[in-house]
Amino acid sequence: MRRTGLFLIAVIGVLAFVLDFVPLTIPDPTGETAGRVIETKLGLDLKGGLRVEYRVDPSGGKAPSLSDVNVVKEIIARRVNATGVSEPVVVTSGTDRIVVEVPGISDTAAIRKLVGTTGQLQFVPLPEADYGTSSNPGPQRAVEGQPLPTTTVTPLFSGTEVSSANVGANQTGQRTVNFVLKENGKNLFATYTTNHVGDFFAIVLDGTVISAPTIKEPIPGGTVQIDAGSTVGGFSIKDAQNLVNVLRFGSLPFPVEELSSDTIDPTLGAQFLAKSLLAGGIAVGLVMLFMILHYRLPGVIASFALAYYTLVVLAIFRFIPVVLTLAGIAGFVLSVGMAVDANILIFERTKEELRAGKSLPQAIEAGFNRAWNSILDSNVSSLITASILYLFGSSTIQGFALVLIIGVLTSMFTAITVTRTVLRIVVAQRWAGRARLYGVSDAEFTARPVGRRALRGEARGV
Repeated sequence: MRRTGLFLIAVIGVLAFVLDFVPLTIPDPTGETAGRVIETKLGLDLKGGLRVEYRVDPSGGKAPSLSDVNVVKEIIARRVNATGVSEPVVVTSGTDRIVVEVPGISDTAAIRKLVGTTGQLQFVPLPEADYGTSSNPGPQRAVEGQPLPTTTVTPLFSGTEVSSANVGANQTGQRTVNFVLKENGKNLFATYTTNHVGDFFAIVLDGTVISAPTIKEPIPGGTVQIDAGSTVGGFSIKDAQNLVNVLRFGSLPFPVEELSSDTIDPTLGAQFLAKSLLAGGIAVGLVMLFMILHYRLPGVIASFALAYYTLVVLAIFRFIPVVLTLAGIAGFVLSVGMAVDANILIFERTKEELRAGKSLPQAIEAGFNRAWNSILDSNVSSLITASILYLFGSSTIQGFALVLIIGVLTSMFTAITVTRTVLRIVVAQRWAGRARLYGVSDAEFTARPVGRRALRGEARGV
């Protein structure tokens, strides 16, 4: 059992070390991206970035309800996440506000444009009388990137008929946007394209022409390809991906109005981070010093377990990943203190057992067994409190609570498994059977054989 526990501790420690210090990339199972780099994610207050506040406005005489605002929030979150930026935070504020925080981005204009676009995609037939045909253009033109000229035409269908979309390429190698229509849109488009080969057809996003291609042939299957017309190389990768995001994640049910936007400078947060890390380092060093001076050999083992705990927690943060903010760092420092509390309970119980006349191996086991209920109760209470904060708190409070939950769970593992396993191995050594190594006097210390012979004797009741 000891060898199994030691092997488990070693394996977890090696994995944590690799995640913390070796550059790694997790492949994307869908194949859409190159994968995710394992790295420490920093929040807006530490890394800087963009913060935009939007108001959800009424549409068609209907005011948005709280559930409507949540729907808009989810669509915006999916749009921003699809751009690949690091861990955006999208939350509601009040009854009609949505706050978007995107750490560490440089192209703030692209994010604001993507988020604020309602995404009202329409497929508009262009009458031959006004626009002519590919061989005989009419008096009006639909120009890409410009508003559609005023015409009395009804859209054939809207973007709600799009079921999927992706970036592709045509036979000439131009970048395109490909999408698949749902059943109703497929039937409408099949009928129209069959009867209007050679006519122009506009794809319009929020009143702006995205593309005005010629219908070269009937499209009966519902699989459509949009190119950028005469643009050399087709769509740029950014324009193509933005259009795909809008097509994939749907139209906003209500228009949004940008109320304010701020580009956050990370300097102030970086100063707080440096001070917080310094304070945390001093605190951990003093705690380790206290544990070693007061508990001697067990304190040394507890300090090792604390360093192991820090290594594992950081690896978990990087793997999940957890976005570290100043509040999250505070939660981590708090969890370090709780990890030490568990060891203090164990070692005090062990001292009591030694003073009661038990041998060293017996006192170690009894100390852990007696302290377990207190450790479990205190940690479960902390987990319940942190869970409530995570479920009902703001984004800042949620970051604090998540870090605290991870820290508490990890501290239970290090206190019970790591400290116990290492301590069992150490006390089995002959040199470890001395009173001064455990912070008790010779009179209080029952000098009995340690190791296998002691355990056999205790099993017989000797």
